[in-house]
Amino acid sequence: MGLRRFGRLVKWVGGNGRRPFSTSSSSSCDEMMVQQIASGKSLNLYSAINQALHIALETDPRAYVFGEDVSFGGVFRCTTGLADRFGKQRVFNTPLCEQGIVGFGIGLAAMGNRAVAEIQFADYIFPAFDQIVNEAAKFRYRSGNQFNCGGLTIRSPYGAVGHGGHYHSQSPEAFFCHAPGIKVVIPRSPRQAKGLLLSCIRDPNPVVFFEPKWLYRLSVEEVPEHDYMLPLSEAEIIREGNDITLVGWGAQLSIMEQACKDAEKDGISCELIDLRTLLPWDKDTVEASVRKTGRLLISHEAPVTGGFGAEISASIVERCFLRLEAPVARVCGLDTPFPLVFEPFYMPNKNKILDAIKSTVNY
Repeated sequence: MGLRRFGRLVKWVGGNGRRPFSTSSSSSCDEMMVQQIASGKSLNLYSAINQALHIALETDPRAYVFGEDVSFGGVFRCTTGLADRFGKQRVFNTPLCEQGIVGFGIGLAAMGNRAVAEIQFADYIFPAFDQIVNEAAKFRYRSGNQFNCGGLTIRSPYGAVGHGGHYHSQSPEAFFCHAPGIKVVIPRSPRQAKGLLLSCIRDPNPVVFFEPKWLYRLSVEEVPEHDYMLPLSEAEIIREGNDITLVGWGAQLSIMEQACKDAEKDGISCELIDLRTLLPWDKDTVEASVRKTGRLLISHEAPVTGGFGAEISASIVERCFLRLEAPVARVCGLDTPFPLVFEPFYMPNKNKILDAIKSTVNY
């Protein structure tokens, strides 16, 4: 235990109202809000996360942000300036105990507050697995909707970063997609991250919000400075096409988009969909696309066996079996622990995706 914590530090230092039951994203979420703002500020992903947290704390006095090292900005600087502005009663550090962080957040949310808990790396979320799956996900159900912890949002950086090795690179989203009662959300860009995080914090259900740490500084775009939310459980068609549907989330979208552009040079028209919310996911958008293209390719960093791509594949085969022109393709991480020096071979890169596109279209 002590050794893992030491390795982490060496590697990376640098109200009482009850919420009603909800099975869908907030009706106030409206992506048109983004389009109506002509002016925005160029932000990277971690700055957009920081801006969303500022807004959440500023607009709701019941909101709290806590986790390991968050009071001085966190290892990725996502919480920079929050403690200075809102005080250490609302933005504070916790012990190195993920189970305690989430358990505290459940209790805080159960009292009618908005608890934003940070798990420093998704690789270390597993000590909190019991609290998330057996407590947060079931809190409302087991009480017959008398009590809930819907104000809980768990933020955590996840995925490859180029040098993270076994314990700072994993993608554990599929574990949580098997737990009815929570939502799982992953953004692909700064604009998406800000709007989706605000929706998660204000959603009446507990949410696990994974942030692709590879994009914290690499992904930069214009982000509206005002308060806005993006809808949960609603996929977005990033690129329209007719020959094959590609589905992904998080940092993998930029890799898939590169593959789509290269495929276009060979006359293959790809439709690219960002799932955004994995639980509950937008089956209708993916189904409509596959009915049009007749082909489906899914890509994610997590190992292929038991990955969420398998669930998407099974659902689409059930719904679109007679419309499929080829088997569903999956381009994913390998069934090995996440490697260090062999990371380039493990990752589902552009060339692997492009080969799979061609193979599926020419089936």
